Amino acid sequence: MSRLVSIVMPCRNEADHLAHAVDDAFAQERDGLELEVLLAVGPSTDGTELIARTLKDRYADLHVLPNPQGVVPYGLNAAIRAAHGDVIVRMDVHSRYPANYVAELVRALDRTGADNVGGVWETVPADDSDQAWAIARALSSPLGVGNALFRLGTTEECEVDTVPYGCWRRSLFDRIGLFDVELLRNQDDEFNGRIIRHGGRIVMLPGVRIRYTARKDLSRLWRMYREYGLFKPLVNRKLGAPATARQFVPPLFVLVLVGLPLLALFAPVFAVPWCAMLVLYLSVVALVSARIAFSGGRPRALPWMMAAFACTHLSYGIGYLQGIWRFLIIRRAMPPGDLATNR
Repeated sequence: MSRLVSIVMPCRNEADHLAHAVDDAFAQERDGLELEVLLAVGPSTDGTELIARTLKDRYADLHVLPNPQGVVPYGLNAAIRAAHGDVIVRMDVHSRYPANYVAELVRALDRTGADNVGGVWETVPADDSDQAWAIARALSSPLGVGNALFRLGTTEECEVDTVPYGCWRRSLFDRIGLFDVELLRNQDDEFNGRIIRHGGRIVMLPGVRIRYTARKDLSRLWRMYREYGLFKPLVNRKLGAPATARQFVPPLFVLVLVGLPLLALFAPVFAVPWCAMLVLYLSVVALVSARIAFSGGRPRALPWMMAAFACTHLSYGIGYLQGIWRFLIIRRAMPPGDLATNR
């Protein structure tokens, strides 16, 4: 007897990637599985909605759902509510997937008894420019992303605090609820934290590789990481505690970077540690960037590498401090319409 798996895909302004992702979903090895794909499409300006309707004509098991709010948690929840499968797999449109992706996740879900299983990101450039290459490599480096194993990779199957996208039993949502719609970004962080808080387990599978396309320029990278930082304090508030210590490094860096020069106006001695910190930071960034750029055969990408690292650190840190003010101090929610797409 076959088993129905529901693949859920939220998307908005993804004209360049939508068809590839849907094709990947329907090219999955069945291995006793039946598949349905639920595509939650937000209001787009690049023809995404037209492409979705065209794909619906090609695939009978593709269900196109409206997502008028245009942000991920609303789209995920709409697709999950409409899903008929007892297993739900999330596949985001900005990635490419191997043919055994769904089958491997479903097998691992059964084998491990975990509540969520996922693979590892292989971050690839959006195009062949030095800027795009540098961004992709920065997002695959510990200096750029800390100790996030799903970005760095590992050789061992292991329990983690989060995985990309996810594969869950339908019953999990009945037990702990759907995605939190207040979290226009980072909703997966809170959901995974909720799984762990309810005694669940999250398992990462190193053999399941997802090709994730990074942002193609620094302005998009800045927006993405500022928004990640912005919503992280709200995630912490909802979970009652931060999930990891690494999230505090960028906001502390920004505070020191700005705070010491202000203190130096009244006590010049503070200029000394500020200069020392700045020299140390720039030296580390330059050395790591040079190693990556030259070992990758892209020496011209060195300035972009340094800029990409600084972009991720500063934007996340600034966003985090803004999130503390907005979500923890004045307790002001963000309507979906206030968050533009960062594609």
